[in-house]
Amino acid sequence: MVDYHDPRGEIATLKEPYGLSVNLASSNDACVAFLANGFPDSENFLRELAIAMKVHLTSLRAEHFNKGNASISAPDEMLAEIKAGCVAAVTAYGH
Repeated sequence: MVDYHDPRGEIATLKEPYGLSVNLASSNDACVAFLANGFPDSENFLRELAIAMKVHLTSLRAEHFNKGNASISAPDEMLAEIKAGCVAAVTAYGH
């Protein structure tokens, strides 16, 4: 007989489902900002993600932004433009 040991520990924190604050399907103007972080291909990845999201939500409008440098925060002007024109944002981080 073989006994298997599961090395995972018990989780002390209760799992809470993540709820979106914006229902894009019921939005009159489903404009989403896609903010690339400046790493190579982050912009390409977010463009492909927007295309995939449009398959499920045909009314989606995508606005693309790229802060151009992963080591800095997004400029205030860019954030103001996103806030003024979009109901939600998707950002990329890491490599």
